[in-house]
Amino acid sequence: MKLFSSRVQRRLLPLYVASFFQWMTFWVATEKLFMTEIGFDAAAIGLMAAVYAVFVPLIEIPSGILADRWSRKNVLIIASVASIASALVGGLSYGVPAYFVSALILGIFFALASGTFESVVYDTVLEEEKDSKSFEKSIGKVRLFSSIGGLIAAITGGLIATALSPRATFFATIPAVAISVWALWKFKEPQLHKSKVAESFTSQIAVTYKTILKRGKSLPIVAILVLTSMLVQVLLEFGQLWLVELNTSTALYGLAFGGLTAALGFGGLLAGRIKFHKPLQLGLVIAALLLSSLAMVFVRDALVVSAAQIVIITLVIVISVLFTRLMHDEIPSKIRSGVASGVSAFAWMAFVPFSLLFGWITDSLGVFRGGWMVLISAAIIAALLIKTATAKDFKEQAAD
Repeated sequence: MKLFSSRVQRRLLPLYVASFFQWMTFWVATEKLFMTEIGFDAAAIGLMAAVYAVFVPLIEIPSGILADRWSRKNVLIIASVASIASALVGGLSYGVPAYFVSALILGIFFALASGTFESVVYDTVLEEEKDSKSFEKSIGKVRLFSSIGGLIAAITGGLIATALSPRATFFATIPAVAISVWALWKFKEPQLHKSKVAESFTSQIAVTYKTILKRGKSLPIVAILVLTSMLVQVLLEFGQLWLVELNTSTALYGLAFGGLTAALGFGGLLAGRIKFHKPLQLGLVIAALLLSSLAMVFVRDALVVSAAQIVIITLVIVISVLFTRLMHDEIPSKIRSGVASGVSAFAWMAFVPFSLLFGWITDSLGVFRGGWMVLISAAIIAALLIKTATAKDFKEQAAD
């Protein structure tokens, strides 16, 4: 197959398989419906999201540094095991407290997998090809396979929930995610990050934080990555609430969430093809992003709202993939996972107050009023993108 014709793509094949099965989480499509059945309201959903969003950053950077110093492959394997455990506890939950435990375990999965996947892909490309030119296509394929897995899981999960119950989707997830453990075990891990290791764990933590917060052209890149990551998480976490308020059928939940997961892959495929240093393409992306965000506030049609969410996720993924490559171009391999995990940690930190405020607004005034927060976030991303993309050094680096 042309998709795996090169040596680096054949080497990355186990990672593609792993990303596919890590996203075979059948329960996600009807999670909010299940949560309301066991006693959650909108405010409690927002609180739960905030709790694990606080929890994840506490272990995000240490887990990234562990991956840099020990093994990125093994950290990803532990992440899959955490996802399995989360599904098991979730399926056994009959009230709010037990489901909170499931969410915390899922937070471990997010913390372990967040920056590690992109780091291992970047170093594999660098080890095989001596440059990062094919990174965007490679990480785009990871997004593609994960989105295909998520799409299949979302549609199937909706059918399982309709035929059996939302609870059954949690137990169906366990054997599917377990396959990702096998695939990761087969992957040949790159060794670039082991060539130079910091003298101590504490010194590596210091270097990692210093790199993340370094001023100059790295800071706008980090800011855009934080905001785009947060916005994707917001729509994946709260997007179903628009369907709840519009009283859509259970089957549509699976189709709608399948569209969101498909957007993750479609955005990955588009990555590298949209040139943000070209004014026309930049303007079209910004216009589509803002118009779709406006629909989250003013449109009362479930299909239109779902389509708007898909467009938003697709565009922010395209933006984030380019800026991920630009970030990794600036950092050495020995701290790659730590820095990437640190950026993800900042995104989670931003998500905490967002989720609390969004939950309160939605519970008090409705989800469409909460949609203003999505619109404001998209506007900030657009403003930062314009400022960054018009800089001379960005045009030179992005065009490489």
